[in-house]
This record gives sequence, C-alpha cells and structure tokens, in this order.
Amino acid sequence: MRTDLDHLPPAKQRELERVVQIIFEEFGDANNLATGKRKAGRVHKIILYGSYARGGWVDEPHTAKGYKSDYDLLIIVNQKDLTDRVQYWAKADERLIRELAITQTLKTPVNFIVHTLQEVNDGLAHGRYFFMDVASEGIALYQADESELHQPKPKTPAQALAMAKEYFEEWFPASMRRYDFVKFGMEKGHLKETAFELHQVTESLYHCVLLVSTFYTPHVHNLGFLRTQAERLDFRLFNVWPRDTRAERAMFEKLKDAYVKARYSKHYTISEEELAWLGAQVEELGRVVHIVCSEKIAALEAAR
Repeated sequence: MRTDLDHLPPAKQRELERVVQIIFEEFGDANNLATGKRKAGRVHKIILYGSYARGGWVDEPHTAKGYKSDYDLLIIVNQKDLTDRVQYWAKADERLIRELAITQTLKTPVNFIVHTLQEVNDGLAHGRYFFMDVASEGIALYQADESELHQPKPKTPAQALAMAKEYFEEWFPASMRRYDFVKFGMEKGHLKETAFELHQVTESLYHCVLLVSTFYTPHVHNLGFLRTQAERLDFRLFNVWPRDTRAERAMFEKLKDAYVKARYSKHYTISEEELAWLGAQVEELGRVVHIVCSEKIAALEAAR
C-alpha cells in the first residue's frame, strides 16, 4: 500500500498529520480506562481513501455551491470492541468537527469508519467493491507494521449481479414502506414523530445506493456522513439537496438531528412547512437512488 502524499499540497499534508494526531489522542483517552483484553487495544492502520487518495478532490469554498471534498479515513483496529463508535470514537468525531467549525485549525471536513483487520480482509475475500477500492487506491497515513491487506477476490459478474439485485430488492421497497409512515404522520400532524420517520427513509435510501453500488455501507445513522459517502458515487445525488443558502443547509441539519432529538429532546421543533420541504427532497432522493441503482444493475447485467 502506498504511503506517499506527494500529490497533495503541503498544507493538506500537514492537515492530515494533525488529523492523525487528534485520532490517536482521543483514542488514547477513550482507551485509558479499559480493562482486561481491551487494554491491549491498538490501531493497526489509518488509511486515506476516496478523492484525496485518488487525486480528484474538490476544494471550492468560495464558489456558489461551496463544495469541499472530505478526507475519508479507514481506521483498522485489532479488536472488535474497539469499533464501538459511541464508546471509543465519539470524542474524536466531536473534536474533528470542533476544530473544523469553531477553532478552524482544520480546513477540511473529516469522515472516518472503523473496522477490524478481519472485517476488512473478509470484505476483500467477498469481493466488496468498497474494500477493493480502499486496498488498491488507499494511502496508509499510519501503520503499526507493514503487513499488507489480503488480496481481493472479485465476484464473478453473475455473483455481483445477484448481490446488487438482492440489496436493491430488500432496501428500496423497505424505504418506500417507511415513506408510507411519513405520509400518515403528516396527515395526522404528528410532526416530531414524522421527522424521525423521514430521517429513517433517508438513511435507508443512502444505505440502499451504497450497498447496490459498492456492496458495503457503514453502520452509522449520521445522515451527513452517509450523504457524503453516497454523493461521491454519482453527482446526481449531490444535486438532490439545495445548499446554496444557510437556510437550505439548516434544513438538512434539522433532518439529521431528528434521529435523536425528535425522539428525546423537548426542544426539537419542526413545522408542517419544513416537513413538507424535506419530504419533497427525500422524494427526489428516492427517485435518484432508483435511477442510480437501476443503472448499476443494468451495467452488471450487460457485463455478465
């Protein structure tokens, strides 16, 4: 696996060094109170993947769209327990967001996923496109040793087609069934409950397109993270969400927050008008996800 970052500007290289430092500091704090075998918890590798690894990143904060590619990181740990995002990685997530949005010591958003080495190698053994791309294009920012990931075993065209169809036939209809709850809730005026259900529809749609396209989706509920992962598959997914104004960006944040706050916070509020606007965008997301998935399945059909 590559280890050089020569294709990145010096400022980006220094920023990634800072990101790795933050990850280790927060992981160390989270693991300090561990007992038993967890005390031996270690980070094996931190791998940069996605646009910053391939060299196709976008950094245009001053344009109308204001789009910036994120740093995408895969953190590989030596124990399954260490993949618990709440217990071990929530503080790292919060700090990376804080240093981007508040202290502005970071200029680039950071997304990361955490897996054991066995999970990554299993993904390669089962020909999951996501892990194959990470293995072939990724850049190791940190390695406890120089052991290589397993060689990928790509699926046959028939196997790939069968898996993509299976994911689509499971996830897309389930997303649409969830949308029936949204329509019912809007009719009844159950605003907070409907906001949560709308979040679940959105989450399911993103899981659907990721699974059909890459045979992998991260086990997270964070819509911002899922949206970023999905949008790099097809720019039509990026165009679903208006984000030219602060008000439009705030609407997506309100939907993202609904997973927790719509259920547990008495301070969370959402209006019928806001729900209607979000509902229209989620309908558009469903339409685009259907197109992207159908095209992927058609391409697999043609390659068989």
